[in-house]
Amino acid sequence: ILGVTDPAGRKRYVAAAFPSACGKTNLAMMTPALPGWRVQCVGDDIAWMKFDAEGRLRAINPESGFFGVAPGTSMRTNPNAMLTIQSNTIFTNVGQTSDGGVYWEGIEQPLTPGTTLTDWLGQAWKPGDPQPCAHPNSRFCAPARQCPIMDPAWEDPEGVPIDAIIFGGRRPEGVPLVYEAFNWRHGVFVGSAMRSEATAAAEHTGRCLLHDPFAMRPFFGYNAGQYLAHWLSIGERAGARLPRIFHVNWFLRDAAGRYLWPGFGHNARVLAWICSRVAGEDNARSTPVGLVPREGALELQGLEGVSYSELFSISKSFWEKETRELRSYFQENFGGDLPREVLQELEALEERVRRM
Repeated sequence: ILGVTDPAGRKRYVAAAFPSACGKTNLAMMTPALPGWRVQCVGDDIAWMKFDAEGRLRAINPESGFFGVAPGTSMRTNPNAMLTIQSNTIFTNVGQTSDGGVYWEGIEQPLTPGTTLTDWLGQAWKPGDPQPCAHPNSRFCAPARQCPIMDPAWEDPEGVPIDAIIFGGRRPEGVPLVYEAFNWRHGVFVGSAMRSEATAAAEHTGRCLLHDPFAMRPFFGYNAGQYLAHWLSIGERAGARLPRIFHVNWFLRDAAGRYLWPGFGHNARVLAWICSRVAGEDNARSTPVGLVPREGALELQGLEGVSYSELFSISKSFWEKETRELRSYFQENFGGDLPREVLQELEALEERVRRM
């Protein structure tokens, strides 16, 4: 959950759901690369949401701290997280320096001369060794109050009003940088169809794609079909002022394996477009998968080598394969419990792809 304030002082709150190690903490603690924009953190993990008397969906962070993935965290990628963990922090399965510090891959802090390292298994380690110093799912655990950008309302029992819900995952190809659902029901389908490359935080270690509806696959506490039906029922609530639903993919790569999007603070550019959509701006074009920014609507100034066409390419062959695999997944894992509306959304996507 994060608050996003634009240069004019207008503030929106958004909630996001990504699989583990797909950028939740980086998003929640972002230092925007867009001048004049500000992000404040309400929480980086769990959101509990309920409607208020005016029909707005409000969210609270029920946790008192952060449990973030350490590898890849640095002053470059997430300075606010690094400032949060300077003291009063528990580290698990990270490397240790001989002068009492911590170490992990991507920390980007030079070692002082003469410093030696011990890996997470207690063995001597040095840069260049074949095994990582820190476990890929090593963690830091720190009180949220230590984060320098906590939102003033982060402990408000009434919660913060949610204007947008963002789903996302690691998709190296085929899925555009950002798209908006056509409506609430389509948004529930988008959440149900989430897939992501496995990370160290999952039980799989290879680069296989996992289906992860709503980023909840490891956490469903009851029949997943009923879970989808509950989300659908929210859209039928009388008087509800529903958030818009979006999907993001920071992890697109080119044929050489290079990322097409710089990510981190530049993700504020995507948040800016999302906020513009919440404000009612007509700056999207329709594609078979959803609404994407019109060319020029997403601020790309100053990003050398970033191509709008590469970020928003929609391949017919990719989406034909995607819909086949999604249909198979629904049949095998939901069966008769899959809500009819979700199946209808899949059929509608199949037809839109067929007409490409």
